[in-house]
Amino acid sequence: MPLAPRSPGSSTVASSYGSTSSADIAAETRAALLAAVANSGQVPVEASPSNPAPALVGSRSLSDENSFEAVASRQTIESDAERLQQQRSQYQQGQPTALPKQTGGSDPNIVQYALTTSHPRGTKIHSRAGINLRARSARNCAGFSSPELAQVAFLEAGGPQRDRQALDPDGDGYACGWDPSPYRLAIRGNS
Repeated sequence: MPLAPRSPGSSTVASSYGSTSSADIAAETRAALLAAVANSGQVPVEASPSNPAPALVGSRSLSDENSFEAVASRQTIESDAERLQQQRSQYQQGQPTALPKQTGGSDPNIVQYALTTSHPRGTKIHSRAGINLRARSARNCAGFSSPELAQVAFLEAGGPQRDRQALDPDGDGYACGWDPSPYRLAIRGNS
């Protein structure tokens, strides 16, 4: 389709709906601005360097807690030292205790499992075979909200020896990237 010749001072913009003149665009913009005024009740501000700076609403100063002068008028170095000393005298440190034994739960204990294993993640211990095992594992692991829940489900389903859900494709005995090392470190730290 040939384009019509343009008259001086007019321009056209080609779009997927045909050509639109700059006058049409300006008319549509004015209509949109008028609709915005009708919806919000506020006249839109046209961007221009000659516009005055926007007026700040509310306080222009710092809040009382962030004002050095306000805080300095209420507190001194000595009062800070007294408050710090008082807090230190009230500080109590609890002594670590042994981990409680799990009772009554039917779910596998992943803490106990972590403490009975010693090999790092990624060390193949169990044989795994299957087509697209990594892709199946990624898809199935995405169904769990955390690696801990995936490990519980893995152990409930016969893991680490069996892996029918493909949660442990590398055969390390840890499902969906679950890491036993934090549990091991916690025990070592309390010893």
